[in-house]
Amino acid sequence: MENLEKQLICPICLEMFTKPVVILPCQHNLCRKCANDVFQAANPYLPTRSSSLTSGGRFRCPSCRHEVVLDRHGVYGLQRNLLVENIIDMFKQGSSSSSRPTPEKKEETPMCDVHGEEKIKIYCVTHGVPTCSMCKVFGAHKDCEVAPLGSVYQTKKTELSDGIAMMVGNHDRIQGIISQLEEACRVVEENGQRQKTKVCEKFDQLYSMLEEKKKEMSQKVTAEQEEKVNYIQSLTKKYGDHLEESCKIVERGFQTMEETEMALFLQVAKDLIKKIGEASSTTHLDKVESGYEKMDHYKVDFRRERKALSSIDFIGDDDDEDEEEVAAEGGEGARTVSGGAAGSATSAQPNAPVQITSSLIPAGSTASS
Repeated sequence: MENLEKQLICPICLEMFTKPVVILPCQHNLCRKCANDVFQAANPYLPTRSSSLTSGGRFRCPSCRHEVVLDRHGVYGLQRNLLVENIIDMFKQGSSSSSRPTPEKKEETPMCDVHGEEKIKIYCVTHGVPTCSMCKVFGAHKDCEVAPLGSVYQTKKTELSDGIAMMVGNHDRIQGIISQLEEACRVVEENGQRQKTKVCEKFDQLYSMLEEKKKEMSQKVTAEQEEKVNYIQSLTKKYGDHLEESCKIVERGFQTMEETEMALFLQVAKDLIKKIGEASSTTHLDKVESGYEKMDHYKVDFRRERKALSSIDFIGDDDDEDEEEVAAEGGEGARTVSGGAAGSATSAQPNAPVQITSSLIPAGSTASS
């Protein structure tokens, strides 16, 4: 529990976060009041929220010194970290329940299933289950290694507490990945829209003859844009589902931590610790590699003869040299239309987002003037 409490300390006031808790672009958390104090100190000449909306400002994260740029809403425009707020509520509830004097109640020790009148007082280390003394002497565990129930209880409880603290730390990292995926989705949409605008500007100069081709090329950009956006959104959903499942495990962990009966606790702790270990790993989730969001491989070049408009398409980076060679061999009477990207590579599929190639039409499309 001490490790968990350290994760919930604000670096400004050095106390447990006070709601609302805001998350900075660098994925560090602050009390919104503390964030506002830092912002006002860094921007003393900007009006406060009570007087009017500011025109934006900036300050540095107290943890990593990353520069945070705010819009006109100031710190009130920062996203709230509801996950941390929920963990704080659960932590405080657990602390208050443990500090309140509870009425004395008779503890019921589970009885052995085999020897009904024997209480479970020892722990079989070999099989990892609580058992009774009769099972050790005469029963199924007579050749097994056993340990006192109390010592195993403390060991497993400490292990579970450390696992919960590790899960809380992983939540911030997963939240950062989700933010990066959302940003990548936004960049793909912006880049795709930018490239479509450039294509449309070129085609608008060629009157009605180019209208059909303009629509076709725009659709190609849109197709890859939607493919990338859908893939990133699917990744975002996978990470979100993983985060939601982790929260459920953490909540169950808190409930288990409140169990005072050692045998009952040990009956569920082993399986819960195993689930925490599995949920802590994100290696099975795909990641968008650097450059996946780029869309600038869609380029246009209208230097060729307008008679070849019916064959015009996006050009690849390697097509310029080939076109110059063909033009030199054919003379002035022959012109090569700018073709698609070389090779027969297709747009990258969602399961292979390493390098995107815009081979929209096979290379070598030509037309005589």
